Amino acid sequence: MPRADAARNRARLLEAAAAAFLAGASGATGDRSGDPTLEKIARDAGVGIGTLYRHFPSREALVEAVYRTELESLCRDVDPGPHAATALRAWLDRYAEFVLTKRGMADTFRAMVADGSLASPRTRESVDAAVGTFLTAGAADGSLRPGIEADDVVTLLVGTFVTMQDADDRARVGRLLDLVCSALVSTKRGYSPT
Repeated sequence: MPRADAARNRARLLEAAAAAFLAGASGATGDRSGDPTLEKIARDAGVGIGTLYRHFPSREALVEAVYRTELESLCRDVDPGPHAATALRAWLDRYAEFVLTKRGMADTFRAMVADGSLASPRTRESVDAAVGTFLTAGAADGSLRPGIEADDVVTLLVGTFVTMQDADDRARVGRLLDLVCSALVSTKRGYSPT
């Protein structure tokens, strides 16, 4: 039974942290830095700060767990459908929203990007696999050019998101994603992913 309680507490902490980081992204925390306190996250999860630290010994560990949990969910939700180019463009909007709503953990996120912990092989493999699914389906349905490497596309996306991380210009992010997608679209069919 203690393991079930621990799993529930961990899930509640992840849920409360994700909500707090999202609120921080929108400026709803009242904290000028946008970073919610660990005490607030523990309180919102209905647990003590000691329980939070047992599961996540540091702010970085909590940020990484929230990031990985949400990323895994995003990367599982890949459906190229009948027109992979259109599906890829829609998925890229969701991916951008996922990355850009992490402002509530911006300082920690930047430090993790700088030290390479968010560019770990596991994280990169998950995103590469998701993008690769779209690319394979798009090459098969003729909407995307064949022979494109998923990792090349992901490199473009990471550059876009890191560059735009502090900007609150979703329209520009959309335009940049349109540019990325236009480079992937098959010219044979004149297909437009937007």
